[in-house]
Amino acid sequence: MKLARYDLNGKVGYGIVAGSHLRVLDACPFTDYSETGDTVSLEDVRLLAPTMPSKVLAVGLNYRSHLGDASEPKNPEIFIKTPSCINDPEGDIVLPEGDADVHAEGELVVIIKERTTKASPEEAEKNILGVTCGNDVSARTWQQNDLQWWRAKASDTFGPIGPVIATDVDYNDLQLETRINGEVVQSQTTGDLIFPVPVIVSFISQAITLEPGDAVFTGTPGTTTALKSGDVVEIEIEGVGVLRNTVVA
Repeated sequence: MKLARYDLNGKVGYGIVAGSHLRVLDACPFTDYSETGDTVSLEDVRLLAPTMPSKVLAVGLNYRSHLGDASEPKNPEIFIKTPSCINDPEGDIVLPEGDADVHAEGELVVIIKERTTKASPEEAEKNILGVTCGNDVSARTWQQNDLQWWRAKASDTFGPIGPVIATDVDYNDLQLETRINGEVVQSQTTGDLIFPVPVIVSFISQAITLEPGDAVFTGTPGTTTALKSGDVVEIEIEGVGVLRNTVVA
């Protein structure tokens, strides 16, 4: 099942993707919901970020192909992005003044279904609604020189996610690809993850309670590429779809 959040003539709703249409839901998919029986055409709606999380966590150095000379971490290396950085599918990524070295990072993003605190990996896995595509946009100069990553990782528009939440994919072995202007710049499977999804969610939940709709970025593979105004960035994950954003000054 693929779940979408959409805008139709200024009204926000949720639906299940069914071919070229959405089967409309009566509530968000992080609560009890049912289908209304109505449908809307995908052509008539604007897809939004599929969740508006209360918190956004992310993992650094979680693909073996991204380690370079670094050693494998003993635990997931977690940092925080802000809910205000969340960006829609097709939303513009705005390059900030003050850092000319901004990179795209294609990532698998986990969406939480149930309140999760101090969970084992097995319990954590049961509390996952599904996964979506994400771009952990990163301003490298700030990341290297600031004491904290607050603006390097969480500036406005630096967290595009979408286009849908896929609930029935094997997120342990999905192909992830990042393209800039059609050129492939990252390509790897999630089988290269150092810490699998349930372990990441469990580890976070020992210190921070995750709420329904919260988002967890799980790391980026390989090397990353700098962005310039006019670039079109696509993050495609097998079984999920394509997240597409244009870069603007």
